[in-house]
Amino acid sequence: DEVPEQKPKSALKKSAPAPAVQKPFIAEQPDPSTIDVKTLNPLSPEIISRQATINIGTIGHVAHGKSTVVKAISGVQTVRFKNELERNITIKLGYANAKVYKCDNDECPRPTCYRSYKSDKEVDPPCEREGCAGTYRLLRHVSFVDCPGHDILMSTMLSGAAVMDAALLLIAGNETCPQPQTSEHLAAIEIMKLNHIIILQNKVDLMREEAASQHHESILKFIRGTVADGSPIIPISAQLKFNIDAINEYLVSKIPVPPRDFTAAPHMIVIRSFDVNKPGAEIEDLKGGVAGGSILTGVLKLGDEIEIRPGIVSKDEQGKI
Repeated sequence: DEVPEQKPKSALKKSAPAPAVQKPFIAEQPDPSTIDVKTLNPLSPEIISRQATINIGTIGHVAHGKSTVVKAISGVQTVRFKNELERNITIKLGYANAKVYKCDNDECPRPTCYRSYKSDKEVDPPCEREGCAGTYRLLRHVSFVDCPGHDILMSTMLSGAAVMDAALLLIAGNETCPQPQTSEHLAAIEIMKLNHIIILQNKVDLMREEAASQHHESILKFIRGTVADGSPIIPISAQLKFNIDAINEYLVSKIPVPPRDFTAAPHMIVIRSFDVNKPGAEIEDLKGGVAGGSILTGVLKLGDEIEIRPGIVSKDEQGKI
């Protein structure tokens, strides 16, 4: 019998396209042209389901776990640039948004009834505790400003402090307290009149109980008489995500939501910017840059005319600016 000739198989197999990722349900955004901004506040469901309304900075000495704790809460890696990844330090300001929920079942024990997710999480997900029939209710939408801890990057940290409503002060338990930038960052937010601080005693997984207790006493001694005096101290392990639910509880219960006047003129503080033009681009091909920051008052709409200050600074004939 003749065997039918088989065609050679192609070495490159065409793979079927991956199914589209199902996006979580978020309520439809209201029409900005018809919505009455006077009825809105920073905790309105139509606002916090899409937009963070409170800015929290992470401050502290280099390598004390600021970026790690932001990732543990928000699930977002803020260290992204090549030179940051190579050195394992934060150089530019990092941004990450997180939604903080609480289970509506009164039998759900605290602090595990508090959970945080990425900002694209749906509004009312079911509680993940085994046997609990409750539903998570969205309480806060937080934007984290992850600041560098290195001493030569102090100016970058001060830029981030300009938009902070509260701060997480990271103090690593495996080093003596205070370290140089711990003191400097605390002094900086004191100058900025930032009063709402949560102190995180990080890396407790590397310590024995007695050493952790002694380190806790050294933190109390360090903050005495400062703006952080009386602030809660939470022992955590950001790497192992230990006590992250306790941080979420304190973010809701201890840090007030700043008033946002949506009816006032829009006012935004720019704390970082990016050039989107390719090197060597012709003048006629230049495009505008990207400004990053925080809108403190008002609402921006399409078609608004925006003024950037101080703009181009020059001197007149008398030398005045």
